[in-house]
Amino acid sequence: MVMAAGIQINEASFGYTKNNRLIKVLQNINLACSPGDFIGIAGVNGSGKSTLLKSLCGLLPLLEGNIVINGIPLSQITNNDLAKQISIVLTEKISGFNLTAFDAIAAGQLPYTNIFNRLEPAHLEVIQRAAELCGIKDHLHKPLSELSDGLFQKTMIAKSIAQQTSILLLDEPTAFLDYASKHELFKLLGNLSSQNQKCVLVSSHDLDLILKYCNKVLLVKDSSAELLYTQSAYGHKIFTELSGGYL
Repeated sequence: MVMAAGIQINEASFGYTKNNRLIKVLQNINLACSPGDFIGIAGVNGSGKSTLLKSLCGLLPLLEGNIVINGIPLSQITNNDLAKQISIVLTEKISGFNLTAFDAIAAGQLPYTNIFNRLEPAHLEVIQRAAELCGIKDHLHKPLSELSDGLFQKTMIAKSIAQQTSILLLDEPTAFLDYASKHELFKLLGNLSSQNQKCVLVSSHDLDLILKYCNKVLLVKDSSAELLYTQSAYGHKIFTELSGGYL
């Protein structure tokens, strides 16, 4: 059954190639992520969280099964159209000669510009709003190379918001943020999900934040993934193992 909106994963297997060897990390996955879902992905390092997120936006090829994005098979969506539907924030840093925070955030608006990529006042308004939401409006003209890890991460999140997609994917977005900023980010993502009806998936080792802000949890372990409502995570065997029983 094809969903009208959100993400539908059908009998999918995810993996990647390393040293000419195929490594399969998740198998036979069936999931449905709907508008308004704020899903925290929890699992140990190497369990497949990043591979899943990269495959959902086409950065890694799907090994088996299919993925449907807003009612259309992922394999049938052009790159430009996909950029208007899914944005992703990764842990890897981007670089470029004299690129500023503004340049990085402005990249989120490129799918909506003409062939000359000219930024009109409407585009600039979106960029400014994204910067304000992420608390970096005073750092827009700083080179990316001079930003702290935390400010760089906020810039990438602002770029994702400026992309104006209905689906947001974030891989360990709180890794370099201070305690208060972590909560502010999860609160922002929760508001985007509930108020703007966006589908948000975020991988994180901050299990307390997942419990506090996400309405669903995706538990990843042993090549499988189980999606459940957050309140059901308490006492769940996999979640208890991940938290060491401290939550």
